[in-house]
Amino acid sequence: MLHKLKAYILMVVVQIAYAAVNVIYKLAIIDGMSMRVVTAYRLLFASLFTIPVALIYDRKKRSKITWKVLFLGFLCGLFGGSFFSNSYLVAMDLTSASFMLAMINLTPAITFIMALSCGLEKLNLKVAEGRAKVIGTIIGISGAMLVTFVKGTEINICSFKINLMHTHHNPSSPHQFRNKLLGVPLAILSCCSYSLWYILQAKLNEEYPNSNSSTAMMNTMGALQATIFTLCVDRDWKQWKLGFNIRLLTAAYSGIVASGIMVVIIAWCIKKRGPLFVSIFSPLQLVLVDIAAYFMLDEKLYLGSVVGAVMIVCGLYVVLWGKAQELKKKKSELVSLENTTRGEFENVEVVSSAPRSQQP
Repeated sequence: MLHKLKAYILMVVVQIAYAAVNVIYKLAIIDGMSMRVVTAYRLLFASLFTIPVALIYDRKKRSKITWKVLFLGFLCGLFGGSFFSNSYLVAMDLTSASFMLAMINLTPAITFIMALSCGLEKLNLKVAEGRAKVIGTIIGISGAMLVTFVKGTEINICSFKINLMHTHHNPSSPHQFRNKLLGVPLAILSCCSYSLWYILQAKLNEEYPNSNSSTAMMNTMGALQATIFTLCVDRDWKQWKLGFNIRLLTAAYSGIVASGIMVVIIAWCIKKRGPLFVSIFSPLQLVLVDIAAYFMLDEKLYLGSVVGAVMIVCGLYVVLWGKAQELKKKKSELVSLENTTRGEFENVEVVSSAPRSQQP
């Protein structure tokens, strides 16, 4: 029973770990840590962790690295690493951890729209799965608009709270922004960046199928980009100083645990159960962050945000259902094609004819 539940338990652990990352990020923001420095440190720690893993596991089967692979790795490091992390963290600074988790669940819908525009997906409204993807995308976007623009009545779950905000509160911090009008476009931009990374990652996997090495390449490229960008923008060297505090915890945990160990676990679960199984657990992170933000970060729950988050999760599952039905159809078509081909080969009769002897 434990062996059968192993993948489920691991995916719950992954969502708990990622939820903890968002809480720690918010504490680092309140402590006044630059989000650009956080991004650089996260990718540096991730690179230092994933490079030895790639050297160990891919030492016998590593493919040749071409200029095209390097270029795709650079783009993956940009849109899935440095640019995405910077825009995501600045948007979280401007809004809240709960809001960003609600927005990031829009990634499948945005990916579908971008893949449709690139010709990687086809819009077929005649079948149920085609309609499901369109309806799920509309529901998800509607939920995001509800989360953004509608508050409603405040919801009080419990009076008991462990407020960590006062412990790390720094009123003179220049990084504390409360301009939600700027945070919403940045949140959407981070989702688009992550969706574009999905498409680029698929291209990279075709050219370079070694997953451990490609992950290490992406983290290394992202670390170089984020470090150079941060050194050009943040000239305050005090921001780079790490002590035994929330800043070191944020850099080490987000890099080693979130971008290192959890990526390995996710890759194992994808190998055993498939990508759809992994994506089904993503809404759990939204629930965990909402609960943690309410009890620890002094964030308030509003009816509009809750209803909008539920709509986003429902839209996500509708899109995933449509994608799952497409995969089932493709598999059944491949199986039937293999059976037909095998039957044709079995029905072929080999006729052997010897040459007639010529008369003298």
